[in-house]
Amino acid sequence: MFKSALICTDFEDSIDRLARFVPALAAGGLETQVFFHNVALQTEREIPKVDTEAIEAAKQKLAIAANAAPHGKTVNIAVPSGRPSDNILKAARDYDVDVVILGTPTRSLLTEKLFGSTTVGITKQCHVPLLILRPQLVATYREDELTLRCEHLFEYPLIPFDDSQSARYLVDQVKQRAQSCPTIKQVLLCWVIDDSIRKELRGDDPVGHANEVMAPIKAELESTGLAVETEVRQGEPQDAILKAAEIYNVTGIAVSTSGGGLLKKFSSPSLTSALIRSSWHPLLYFPTPKS
Repeated sequence: MFKSALICTDFEDSIDRLARFVPALAAGGLETQVFFHNVALQTEREIPKVDTEAIEAAKQKLAIAANAAPHGKTVNIAVPSGRPSDNILKAARDYDVDVVILGTPTRSLLTEKLFGSTTVGITKQCHVPLLILRPQLVATYREDELTLRCEHLFEYPLIPFDDSQSARYLVDQVKQRAQSCPTIKQVLLCWVIDDSIRKELRGDDPVGHANEVMAPIKAELESTGLAVETEVRQGEPQDAILKAAEIYNVTGIAVSTSGGGLLKKFSSPSLTSALIRSSWHPLLYFPTPKS
């Protein structure tokens, strides 16, 4: 699905383990990999100063990635100093990557505001998709398990679909990438009938309606060579999507929003932010174009 990635780590999130799996990531379609670590500025008497020793130490730690680059593939190491979100966005532009990979721990709604400083700042401005990994899983995978994960990172996404503008946008994004990159092989379209909505508002046959709407979308995706499954579930959307992801053995969940960044106001959680807080599957976030 993607050919180049900016892989961000703070050395506390276990994402730096991926530096030892460059060949597996290349097998998963990444022809260019940029390993990124941001070093904070030192402040002496309130005067910012670049920590050259920390920068050099980070470069040495990530050098294993460059040494493991397969023939014909590119690996770069980027260790800037300053504000993390600004430097991530700059590196994504400078290296012209297709996706930014980063980790975030699970969060409760009450601690969601703590999550915001770097990742939310990125989602509000980033022009390319983000792949958000769960550090706890990356840390606990055995090497052979992580090799398989890297090789199949983008192979089979679940797309929550409800015929909304953002859902159709997700379908278009996946379709475009499937046409240019053969590493995506399969898609699951999952429509959840929210049982909290009054029965009379769901229509006489909500399951039939969902299947009818998804049929041409399925055919559209299949025209690119993808294998496509459709699933209609009933229940609470977040739980239903996570259960479908588990049953169908997907490699990740694709998400987007109607605008305004990945996480909306702290007091108004969206389905996307709920999935970010709770999903152990990788979350592939597609930013919507700025109006």
